[in-house]
Amino acid sequence: MSNLSSYFALIAKGIAMGAADVVPGVSGGTIAFITGIYDRLLNALKSINPSLLKVLGHEGVAGIWRRIDGTFLVCVFGGVLTSILLFAHVITWFLVTCPEMLWAFFFGLILVSGLHMIRQVHHWNISTLFTLIAGIVIAYAVGVLTPNSLEPEPVILFFAGAIAICAMILPGISGSFILLMMGLYSPVIDAVKSLNFTVLMIFGLGCIGGLLSFSHVLSWLLKKHRDLAISLLTGLMLGALGKVWPWKVTLESRVNSSGDLVPLIQTNVSPMNYEGITGQPAYLVESIGLMIFAIVLVAIIEWKGSRKH
Repeated sequence: MSNLSSYFALIAKGIAMGAADVVPGVSGGTIAFITGIYDRLLNALKSINPSLLKVLGHEGVAGIWRRIDGTFLVCVFGGVLTSILLFAHVITWFLVTCPEMLWAFFFGLILVSGLHMIRQVHHWNISTLFTLIAGIVIAYAVGVLTPNSLEPEPVILFFAGAIAICAMILPGISGSFILLMMGLYSPVIDAVKSLNFTVLMIFGLGCIGGLLSFSHVLSWLLKKHRDLAISLLTGLMLGALGKVWPWKVTLESRVNSSGDLVPLIQTNVSPMNYEGITGQPAYLVESIGLMIFAIVLVAIIEWKGSRKH
């Protein structure tokens, strides 16, 4: 394969990763794993550390570029950013026009991804069971027991970016899922769509901080305590299902910092009762169809990944 063709191939893989990361429940790390660039991506990210200062002194900028596999990272993350910018508009449109069906699709994605993650735990014992339950409780508390969404304040956005970006290197859990659990998914998507550079800059700085710090910790955890880490991540995913339940009734609203009226406290209701309570159609058949489609989609991704290994 020529250099130009290989660059386009890397960009295409980055676009696929970005599309996955926009959708809660599908991990960009999973796409990297399936397309065969996961190990190279992880090694490139891990190479960004203070030791590069020594490389700069001995080999200059060119040496640093080689050490971090710079061309590879530019191609992949260029594709990721392009994809996010494109898909943000699509997601926003669905959130406004048919939220029940969109959340049903997300529900199916997260459910099947969580079940897939359970199978990745090789040895179940008291410790792994405890971390699974702890993850479920934490995610439920964050997503249901707290207000519907956090204010996108600078400090919150920074740490949200730092945590969410780490999900990109973890097969099975997505950055969008992390944002969804924190109630920041819609504000970040809106910022991408409207090119709100202030929000994007703060969030981006958090992402850079996460890559330079948490990624090393997560890599160490997966290497030394893999089953515990996977069981915790699985619990976080399954515990967030209450957050993405498609049929909700708003009990109390508030005015956010932008002056918009947004839900403060919501409760999940049966789709059978949803239309009677809200006066809005439940789109039950369409939503169930999209849940099934999401499950089949992840199953196909997993099948293709298993064929490569």
